[in-house]
Amino acid sequence: MKEIIITQNEAGQRLDKLLSKYLREAPKSFLYKMLRKKNITLNGKKAQGKEQLAPGDHIKLFLSDETIARFQADMPSGTQSQKTAQKNAVRSRRMEGCRYTPDIIYEDEHILLVNKPAGLLSQKSSPQDVSLVEYVTDYLLETGSLTDAQLALFHPALCNRLDRNTSGIVIAGKSLPGLQAMNRLLKERSVRKYYRCIVKGEMSGSRHLEGYLVKNEQTNTVSVSTLPQTKEDKKIETQYTVLAVCNGLSLLEVHLITGRSHQIRAHLASIGHPILGDAKYGDPVWNKKYRLSDHVQYQLLHAFRLEFPALEGQFAYLSGNVFCAPMPKLYTKLVPYQERRG
Repeated sequence: MKEIIITQNEAGQRLDKLLSKYLREAPKSFLYKMLRKKNITLNGKKAQGKEQLAPGDHIKLFLSDETIARFQADMPSGTQSQKTAQKNAVRSRRMEGCRYTPDIIYEDEHILLVNKPAGLLSQKSSPQDVSLVEYVTDYLLETGSLTDAQLALFHPALCNRLDRNTSGIVIAGKSLPGLQAMNRLLKERSVRKYYRCIVKGEMSGSRHLEGYLVKNEQTNTVSVSTLPQTKEDKKIETQYTVLAVCNGLSLLEVHLITGRSHQIRAHLASIGHPILGDAKYGDPVWNKKYRLSDHVQYQLLHAFRLEFPALEGQFAYLSGNVFCAPMPKLYTKLVPYQERRG
């Protein structure tokens, strides 16, 4: 028999969804059969599977260890302690081999704000990749905020993603309520997102840009048009303010009003001010010059600031909070800028 006690991490989801995560190789028909036969119970009673779980609920699985291991796709040999030691060794090697070290900006029981360095994937694209998701998971396991047992029921996840070569703030959900709340706020565009970037040309003032994003599936690029070309084209809005200029470069603060793929990069390039280091939308000759002289290896686009709106309920403590990820030193080296206080 196996007993699962529901914590804040797992609360808020349906029983059948949690069982599908815990016994990930089990057919749904098997899970519902076990519920009907009371081989799986909720709080000591027969359950249907559609019940919403709350902290403190207890689930009992009257199944053999072999059955549970088979449906969890565990290794057939080795003790649990050996498996745990193997996992820890893999984590250590993985983090030691990672060239990029994210910084933790803010953390509470539900969310984690991380400053992702340029060059690190948000999510892995192939099995051998090390991404920010793995870093967050390993960090939570190392600090004791998450256990291997909890990991079988809930996986920390990113609420927003940045391109591999874009740095800055990423929100991660440490608990299911945190993940759901942040995803909802981002979908509603309630959280205001500001970026910093260095672009070609000396600009001035502020400007509100609008247009439509046209995607090219073959090249995985987008272009900007003043009118929609097809019904799939998405309207975009981007606002920027020039913070400083120096030697043919401008440092901008960009308010991302709509959040589309490659939006800032394509929108700025469409008005003749591509981002420095941008391999897809930039000026290759100009990029090469700065790559050789100043070691600009990535596009100089940085997710700088998040501003939370007024909130009620469980996440009211985040109301009006502003979080910033310091700009990489290369930015102020190329375009000197003194941050205003207050």
